[in-house]
Amino acid sequence: MNTVLWILQIVLAAAMLGAGAAKLIQGRAKLLDKMGWAEDFSDGTFRVIGAVEVLGALGLILPAVTGIAPVLVPIAALGLAITMLGAVIVHVRRKEYGQLPPSAIFLVLAVVIAWGRFGPYPL
Repeated sequence: MNTVLWILQIVLAAAMLGAGAAKLIQGRAKLLDKMGWAEDFSDGTFRVIGAVEVLGALGLILPAVTGIAPVLVPIAALGLAITMLGAVIVHVRRKEYGQLPPSAIFLVLAVVIAWGRFGPYPL
């Protein structure tokens, strides 16, 4: 199960790093056509969401790899789960059902990682 959790951590970290970096580098104006939900948020909030995603991605991998404060891995997973829950809520509220599956899948991945690393399979 440890191997499965590592694979999930890498997959989720890669997805969050890519999404967060795009939000930070390109900004809201350039991504508005791809991310309609962004019109509900200010530029600053949009960048904060990107920063949270990047930090969460780093938190899934770096503490485990370095052995420094590995308890941060499940905390990062929990933070990403909360972020993805917010994404699911926004998509449902805006009736963007086509964009719902990725957010829901990332939510499930984050919850499984948090459960595994807080519970029976700590680092």
